[in-house]
Amino acid sequence: MIIDSHAHVILPTEKQILLMEEAGVDKTILFCTTPPPERADDLKSLEKELAVLNNVLASNNSLDERIKNIKSNTAVLKEVINKNPSKFIGFGLVPLSLSYNETADWINDHVIKNNFYGLGEFSPASGKVKYLEVVFQTSDDLGCLPIWVHTFHPLNLKDIKELVQLAKKYPKVPLILGHIGGIHWIDVIKLAKENHSIYLDLSATYTILAPTIAIKELPERTLFSSDAPYGNPLIFRKMIEKISPDKRVSELVLGGNILNLLRQ
Repeated sequence: MIIDSHAHVILPTEKQILLMEEAGVDKTILFCTTPPPERADDLKSLEKELAVLNNVLASNNSLDERIKNIKSNTAVLKEVINKNPSKFIGFGLVPLSLSYNETADWINDHVIKNNFYGLGEFSPASGKVKYLEVVFQTSDDLGCLPIWVHTFHPLNLKDIKELVQLAKKYPKVPLILGHIGGIHWIDVIKLAKENHSIYLDLSATYTILAPTIAIKELPERTLFSSDAPYGNPLIFRKMIEKISPDKRVSELVLGGNILNLLRQ
């Protein structure tokens, strides 16, 4: 089974399913979308949409604004999945800065009751990784749901190392390092090799060397994903098939690894 392990909701859903069919993807793990960049049709409109994303990545929105947005986006995510259960499964976002009890209630109400399989995408600002500890703690207590964290800009290597320390503190909780750490991909591969609860998402790579070495070093903990609409599933699938050393490894990276992770 070919599984795109990380993509965002694209509307209309028929457009997203068409992208999956073109790429031969059987199932996609969907995450909330903020903002929907596919609406942009020129540079000016794209800049407008990405300004919203930059605010999210910089954690500029208030907690009340984030809660409101997450609830709205989660409702859309749930609706898309409920209408297409054979195509999609979900990961649910959790507001940071909540207490342990508030986080536990949120995960029960907005993730577990929605039959989502994991938590994320989290995109803390640099220096704010510490706010993820309550999410690790709660996941550890509620069945060890995988946690997906954006590790491209604005996080730096110090932030990523702090995130890895949380993975060490809660070793039963799978941690997916999104975008393989951006420019810090060499360090991230080394850190993942030392910590068996860490998985590497291969989307948004800026050099073919990053996924090539990651797959060679960690064939059972690297994950194919498109990050659609920011990436294209067909292109990323072809990349994986091109750089994988053999068919067995391709099958693991293109679906086997994430399937095994979600079955844990």
